[in-house]
Amino acid sequence: MKKFGFVSVLMAAVFILAACAPAMTPTPEPTMVPEPTAMPEPMLKDIVDTAVADGRFGTLVAAVQAAGLVDALKGAGPLTVFAPTDDAFAMLPAGTVETLLKPENLEQLKSILLYHVVGSKLMASDVTSMPSAKSLEGSEIAFKVDMGNAYANEAKIIITDIETSNGIIHVIDSVLLPPAKLSDIVDTAVADGRFKTLAAALGAAGLVETLKGEGPFTVFAPTDDAFAKLPAGTVETLLKPENLEQLKSILLYHVVSGKVMADQVVTLESADTVLGKPVTIKVMDGKVYVNDSQVVLTDVLASNGVIHVIDSVLLPPQ
Repeated sequence: MKKFGFVSVLMAAVFILAACAPAMTPTPEPTMVPEPTAMPEPMLKDIVDTAVADGRFGTLVAAVQAAGLVDALKGAGPLTVFAPTDDAFAMLPAGTVETLLKPENLEQLKSILLYHVVGSKLMASDVTSMPSAKSLEGSEIAFKVDMGNAYANEAKIIITDIETSNGIIHVIDSVLLPPAKLSDIVDTAVADGRFKTLAAALGAAGLVETLKGEGPFTVFAPTDDAFAKLPAGTVETLLKPENLEQLKSILLYHVVSGKVMADQVVTLESADTVLGKPVTIKVMDGKVYVNDSQVVLTDVLASNGVIHVIDSVLLPPQ
């Protein structure tokens, strides 16, 4: 009976303590941390708007506008522009920029500007790993790395890889000028002024179109003084219509198929002419001779070959 009473008292104490205990606090749900909002990438401007916004290309932008090239440089591309700064344009001779911006010089200005543009995207790593690239003007831009600096022709590339929406800009410290356009062999000879007799002979023989053709040709060109060494009356006789074939043979004996530069000529003992008969080549006392005619000027370049000037007329063997 005493045992039962003790158990009853104990159980009552447990119930009293349980009743007095504080209520259990529910475990809070974890708070969700919001994901950070991604900032939008800044929109790249096209090449023209990038140059305008930069502030260092005022002259370039004015030139592009004057030449009507804004839409071309705002197009889809991709393009690479070697961009001269205002300081680069200031290095040109006084008055050059003003002259180029005149309406009558539009084509020349356009050629200069297009010579600064390549029709593909070339990063700095591409430029430094290739010897050249063809510009939209049509001529090649030569690349080189010297003493740790990269160059486009002789212009130092001072800032690289400016990204735009339609290509890339590399900043250069001087203006690129395209190489002068070469004339064909006939026009080069006429412009020189020392080959009037040769030009007249080519016209009489009907060979002008041939030597204005694609070629390439190498012409050993006698000067007017060289023709003057022939016996009196020879040139006048050769220019007569009845002597057309003889004149043509003489002229074709001065022409070699292919572009043979001076450093190649001196390695040869002979060369086959377009006439079908060879000329002999020799070097004596530091001078180069074709048959017995001395080569007095070498490597006059033309668009379809090369001219070497000689001091007497070559006469084919009979």
